[in-house]
Amino acid sequence: MKSAVYPGTFDPITNGHLDILKQALIIFDRVVIAVAPNVSKSPLFSLEERLQMIRQSIDKENGVEVISSEGLTVELARQVKVQAIIRGIRTGEDLAAENQMALMNRHLAPELTTIAFFPGEPFAYVSSSLIKEVHKFGGDITHHVPPAVVKALEEKRGK
Repeated sequence: MKSAVYPGTFDPITNGHLDILKQALIIFDRVVIAVAPNVSKSPLFSLEERLQMIRQSIDKENGVEVISSEGLTVELARQVKVQAIIRGIRTGEDLAAENQMALMNRHLAPELTTIAFFPGEPFAYVSSSLIKEVHKFGGDITHHVPPAVVKALEEKRGK
């Protein structure tokens, strides 16, 4: 069984993230989505809220697990017994950052492979940060995120 981990903050998950997941499921029998804190970001949603949104958005896809994670992705990959780390690349800046991360991960865990996917055209410019900003100012995000995310953002705005 070929397995991979798909780590990220997912604050919130977008249709771009889901597009990456669909591509990964063509290659891998099992994909573990690992929701992690990010020391350089302050998430809008709690860890539990992000896990719930993802679970509601994946339609119980066969071969997908959703877990929380802290620490190094390579250590998590070893714990959940996967062979690869999935990353998404939208821009040249993403490519540079992901290349650096992949090289460090290869140094730390040479047995793991990093595989990068590119989101489809409708999602290439969408990021979680952009979604939050557009929603905050009343823009339509319904084509860019699953319904569970729209609902969660509306609830946050209502508070």
